[in-house]
Amino acid sequence: MPLAGELTASLISRVAARYGLAASSVMRLWTCRNSPSRHDGGGVRADAEVVLNGAGRGVLAELCGVEPAVLVRALPSFTVDDPTISTGRDASLAQARWRAAVAVAGEAAFGCRLCTARRTGQALRAVRYVPRRQRVCLRHGRWLLDADADQPLEHLDLRLLPEVVAAQRRWPGVARRAVRAGVEPQQAFTLAHAVVARWWEQALYWEQEEVWPRRLHHLAGGNAGSRLGWWRIVGRDAAIFPEVVAVAQALLEPAMAEVAWRASGGMQPRVRGADDAFCHRLGELVGRTWLGPELAAEHSSPLNDWKGAIVRARRNEPGPPGWREDPWRLKREQQPATMAGQLRVLAAEAQSGGSGTRWRATVSAEQRFRITQLVEEAREQLVELRGVHSGTTAEVARTLLEHLSRSAALIDQALVHTATAAVAAGVALEEVAAWSRLSAQELAEVLAAGEVGD
Repeated sequence: MPLAGELTASLISRVAARYGLAASSVMRLWTCRNSPSRHDGGGVRADAEVVLNGAGRGVLAELCGVEPAVLVRALPSFTVDDPTISTGRDASLAQARWRAAVAVAGEAAFGCRLCTARRTGQALRAVRYVPRRQRVCLRHGRWLLDADADQPLEHLDLRLLPEVVAAQRRWPGVARRAVRAGVEPQQAFTLAHAVVARWWEQALYWEQEEVWPRRLHHLAGGNAGSRLGWWRIVGRDAAIFPEVVAVAQALLEPAMAEVAWRASGGMQPRVRGADDAFCHRLGELVGRTWLGPELAAEHSSPLNDWKGAIVRARRNEPGPPGWREDPWRLKREQQPATMAGQLRVLAAEAQSGGSGTRWRATVSAEQRFRITQLVEEAREQLVELRGVHSGTTAEVARTLLEHLSRSAALIDQALVHTATAAVAAGVALEEVAAWSRLSAQELAEVLAAGEVGD
């Protein structure tokens, strides 16, 4: 029997196991027009999906011993047509074509083996179409992992993290609230996920953050240890899930839109400060009363875009050129990296050593984030100088010099952090000095002073 939302390829694999055969042997019942996608290491991706033509669907129904109508209800890809196999002179033959699951019917995740055994009598691997907002198996307390990544785990244990399970139970109520507000639940979740995933990266520098490290260690079986970077990738979505649900719920509240409006100054715009009421309130809602000033210092974030759209709508102001005004629309560049993508980068960076290694493999996430943060802060200081050349000479000079000196100090700090990382990676001091436009002696003195300052 098929599982609800199961990939067709997953069902074929389970049927093959029932017959005591390899999945590749059963796939010979169809003429395959291509091969399944593989990881860089050569293994077939678990989210490789197969699309069948009309004759091929009949073969699968006969193989399973169930009515085609049952497969139509259970398998999202069962009725998907591919012109290369559903038309032409060979359309009467049972044919199949391999596709990526996400291109057929959406995100794919591993199914819970305990649930599969309960439904089918066999504790086999199954892969299902499961959106990220529904990844908790409530019956067994498991987080179901993405099936497109090259890593061995199928789930993470949530038995010591009841708040993650509780967040999954709250989500249907948040989804209903989104529908009442005229917002697609998937849109609300996607935006909230992007907001919190950005916090997850920044939290490496949040000294007061204690919740996420505790959750991550539980997800890692008690201690992430020397594989902290790997676990931060694999465990991210499970660790931040309660905050994602809380943020989605908060942004759907009309009261929060009102707070954002008042914090912006209403019809008389004002500069956002560390005491921004909206940021303070959002920090409270995610259980971090200290988070307000951190959020207020953010620029060019999904959260700021949401607030900007809300405020511009009330002021009847146009948005950025070419931008369709929608608070829930997420820019492509603001979409968080997937687990599969991050693991591919991690694997590529570990393949070479010494100064020839990849930057991300040598420089810690904390140091990379600090460099990026310094550059962003410097950029923000310079952006504020647009249109400053009006007023008295003293006013303009003071504004220019204050902002330029601040940005110069920030760039100097970024230079020291970058040069330190490059030298530590094994790059010759003379080369780093030339790139920094300093002599080797001057750079050595700068690095020494930087170490003392740190």
